[in-house]
Amino acid sequence: MIYLQLFWEFLKIGLFAVGGGMATLPFLQELAVRTGWFSQDLITDMIAISESTPGPIGINMATYVGVNIAGVLGGIVATMGEVVPAVIIVILISKSLERFRSSKVVGDAFYGLRPAVTGLIAAAGIGVMKVAMFHLDLYQQTGAIMDLIDVKKIILFAAAFIGIKKLKWHPVAFIAISAVIGIVFAF
Repeated sequence: MIYLQLFWEFLKIGLFAVGGGMATLPFLQELAVRTGWFSQDLITDMIAISESTPGPIGINMATYVGVNIAGVLGGIVATMGEVVPAVIIVILISKSLERFRSSKVVGDAFYGLRPAVTGLIAAAGIGVMKVAMFHLDLYQQTGAIMDLIDVKKIILFAAAFIGIKKLKWHPVAFIAISAVIGIVFAF
């Protein structure tokens, strides 16, 4: 039964997370809350791992959750659930690409999907930022603003942002540097 549930949950994510791996984040956050299979903190960790390993975050997360819930077979089943919708859609689209290529309806649909996908990714990014850089649970207990903000992580975020946007350093450098900083300073 757990295999069917894993397949079904990740099939829905794979079907509706239009726009790539980061667009799966809102669905993964909702799945974490609803099933308790993984924590919100794990999503943040999986983003870090997925950005430094091959494959999209949705597939990596499906595999990870499946393995943790039901072993290797669970990982395979969850991953297949995540991938099957994309495979079917790509096959269907490739079969009729010429016909759709000049379709105004299809063009208009994609025009409408772009801002929706951007909104999904932004919402997920804000959710990840809240978990990664702020201590909302501690702040709710104490009410002290200094308990809300994780100054070290905000400084690291600002340094990475400036390094990538202003200095044009490669993001992989910041992933490696951040991992070392996390190990050395035990963020």
